[in-house]
Amino acid sequence: MAVRNVALFILYTASGRLLLQHRTPDAPRLPNHWAFFGGGIEPGERPSDALKREVIEELSYHVQDPHFLMTQVFREGEDENTKYVFVERYEEQPLELGEGQAMGWFLPDETQDLQMVDHDRAIVERVRQYLRKQ
Repeated sequence: MAVRNVALFILYTASGRLLLQHRTPDAPRLPNHWAFFGGGIEPGERPSDALKREVIEELSYHVQDPHFLMTQVFREGEDENTKYVFVERYEEQPLELGEGQAMGWFLPDETQDLQMVDHDRAIVERVRQYLRKQ
């Protein structure tokens, strides 16, 4: 059994829109799916450090004040995966797509028609709950 730990980043706007990445058709994981920015945590690396590194690579965005939202553990075949999910309110910093075929801002309800995996939909719902409290 392989273990994979990832740090995920969700930018959100004051109006509650979430920034998602449309993965490429040849992506090794979740090809052509809409997903979150972020990536693998290297051995000895803290989730918050992996988050900063991955977000610069994928968005050219410098994380300012991320809020740790949740940990999600799920199985994919024989593999166990752990996601460390962070959110941050977007403050108009320029964004430049470094990975994926597109990015887009979506209200949580608008994600229902997007190709996403169920465990990512669960995160969208958790973000919705978080934003209601803000």
